[in-house]
Amino acid sequence: MDSPSSPSRDVVPNPVSDLDRTPYAVLRLGPDGAPVGLNTRAARLLAVDAGPVTVPGWLAEAHRGLSSADGEGDGYAGPVGDRHLEARPMPERDGTVVWWLLDVTDRVRADRELQLERERAAVLAQVSTALLSALNVDRCLELIARTAADHLAEAVVVIAAAKGRRYTLALARRGGPVTFDQQTLDPAQLPGLAEALAGFPPPTARWIVPGDLPDWALAAGPHAPVRSVSVMPLPGHGESSGALVLLRTAARTAFAPAEEVFVRSFAVRAGAALSSARTFAEQAEISTVLTRDLLPPDLGPLDGVEYAGAYRSAQDADQVGGDFYDVHPGAGDGDETFVVLGDVAGKGLEAAVLTGRIRSTLLALLPFTGDHGRVLDLLNQSVLLSRHHRFATLVLASVRRGPDGVTLRMTSAGHPPPLVVRVDGSVEEVPTHGTAVGVVDEVSSRTAGVVLAPGETCLLYTDGVTEARGGPFGDAFFGEERLAKVLAECGGMTPHAVVERVQVVVGEWVGGGRHDDIATVAVGAPRVHGGAAVPPGDGP
Repeated sequence: MDSPSSPSRDVVPNPVSDLDRTPYAVLRLGPDGAPVGLNTRAARLLAVDAGPVTVPGWLAEAHRGLSSADGEGDGYAGPVGDRHLEARPMPERDGTVVWWLLDVTDRVRADRELQLERERAAVLAQVSTALLSALNVDRCLELIARTAADHLAEAVVVIAAAKGRRYTLALARRGGPVTFDQQTLDPAQLPGLAEALAGFPPPTARWIVPGDLPDWALAAGPHAPVRSVSVMPLPGHGESSGALVLLRTAARTAFAPAEEVFVRSFAVRAGAALSSARTFAEQAEISTVLTRDLLPPDLGPLDGVEYAGAYRSAQDADQVGGDFYDVHPGAGDGDETFVVLGDVAGKGLEAAVLTGRIRSTLLALLPFTGDHGRVLDLLNQSVLLSRHHRFATLVLASVRRGPDGVTLRMTSAGHPPPLVVRVDGSVEEVPTHGTAVGVVDEVSSRTAGVVLAPGETCLLYTDGVTEARGGPFGDAFFGEERLAKVLAECGGMTPHAVVERVQVVVGEWVGGGRHDDIATVAVGAPRVHGGAAVPPGDGP
């Protein structure tokens, strides 16, 4: 009860009989603030038991501020012990004031609970937004630990679900940084933890002595002794995402029922966010592995022949798409190197899946590359049997270096024919053609031979080059004629320089517009300098 700030006087609870007839608690204070009368209801509210009346400090201060000229004035309110009273004054002519006292404890508590629930709802909304935008597992664990330490307990341990017995722990103390640790822990060390990690709700709050806490939990413990511990599961999508351990000190009460609901709501959101982050990380890892295998390889000199390649995915697709190329060296010295460049209809992941199938099939067909027609027949049957319902165009090339230069056997399967760039800058189209694979039961093709003299290059390309839209109005095809003009400027250039030149010019043509996948491969005969062949990459 507040200390008195006005005189106390021995007052019998019923000095004025008419006060007890009122349905409310009434206290009469004299001009000096001393009590001069009260009824039984007021005596109960003020905890008066035949002793002197002690006026609460807030009421005494309100009484001093009143005068008979102030009329009835406004209402005043304040605590009396664990109760909350509202007082309304009625001044009298002799300077005394009759105070009508109302017990509004329930209303004040309800208002406080309502305000607290609003604050908790705001916290949950903010937490949901922040957590669902955190797709990194460590970042999500950090947010969960920091938020829980700010709003739920003095110290927090977030335990991420793990395979085996090694767990990732995020530890946070209120006002401090979040730290991470890797622990091989036994869930049985902390009551309720095993159930939480298994996805079952453990007992809500547990009272334990600090000595019973495992070392890994004490590492995050607050400076004061731990008084209560709550272990909550973090439910994920179909399985547990981990557990939340909340540590409170002796300065805080145990977890009340309303707080349990708040903590569970927080845990549900945290678990869902952590599960989403883990799923995203797993999918990103799978995507990285698959992308690494689907992307075209880096090319360089091989068996005395120069190779160069470049790939640019469609701007509205992922890193992988329907264009691809591969270079497979011969099994022994002097054997032909097998080169393939292809274009699967469509783009994006579906095209990339069929691309991977075709590349794997061609790898298995390397023993038959001496006969391009047979390779295309077998590949055609494989594509027809797939469930993708897509087709692909390809160019196959078997390359061997000889005393007179580099010899190529080339076969097109529905693909733009390769172009040969002679040393003098003349451009020739390789006379090969054929049927795309995956369209009809039987494919037809024509194989053509080409010999590259030292310093000459053969360019294989996909239609992403010639069908690139751009120019002044952004709607014109790059076209075969413009490609031939670019290549005419590349006479005597290395395959790497030819590929880079084509990519740059096409990129400038497209500008910031959309384009299909673009893939180019150049095969070149080493240049001759001073009567001897210059090794690939050397020379002027």
